[in-house]
Amino acid sequence: MNGTSHMAIGAGTGFIIANTAGADFQTTLLLSGLGGLTALMPDFDIDGKLSNKITFSHQFFRTVAQIVGFLMIMYSFFQGRGNEIWIGMGTGTGIIVLSAFIRQRHMLTMTGIGVAAGGFSLQEIWIFLLGAFIVAASFVPHRSYTHSLAGLAFFAVIAFQFEQATGVNHSFIVSTAGYASHLIADMKILPFNRRGVKYFLPISSKEF
Repeated sequence: MNGTSHMAIGAGTGFIIANTAGADFQTTLLLSGLGGLTALMPDFDIDGKLSNKITFSHQFFRTVAQIVGFLMIMYSFFQGRGNEIWIGMGTGTGIIVLSAFIRQRHMLTMTGIGVAAGGFSLQEIWIFLLGAFIVAASFVPHRSYTHSLAGLAFFAVIAFQFEQATGVNHSFIVSTAGYASHLIADMKILPFNRRGVKYFLPISSKEF
């Protein structure tokens, strides 16, 4: 199922919960949007489409690193003195060599680290945990842990902390339900899914 469908189901889930709870119009819109957003979260894993949209292209970052490395070599050669020349040129060469190993996975990892650092700086637990979620997602295959009950449980903790921090009533249940809607919509029993989801990782790899 594509991202648009997941978002629509999540938004519908948020809308239903908001109406059931008797929320006002503005809160209903907010919870519907939150449901749609959180329904996309399982696709933060490295092969998910969403992960590529929230990070810079690794080719772009690689090019920037290579330019920085080259400029460092040139500056060290013409402006350095004594050992500074060799240290600077060696560092620049190292940056160019290491840039060849940069992949999209690394960009997602750095994004997660940045989010976690922001959460730590702001002393917001939910932002820090969201960063940790993104970092973890950058190391797992598509439709694995972010599509499991373990991933759902971890995200539920983030959702709980989000509600505690923002005071948006029902955001915990909407966020958790939005995430869960993605896992349900990706089940193999649905005719448009060729693959299922491994709910019980790491205990079992059986697809449902």
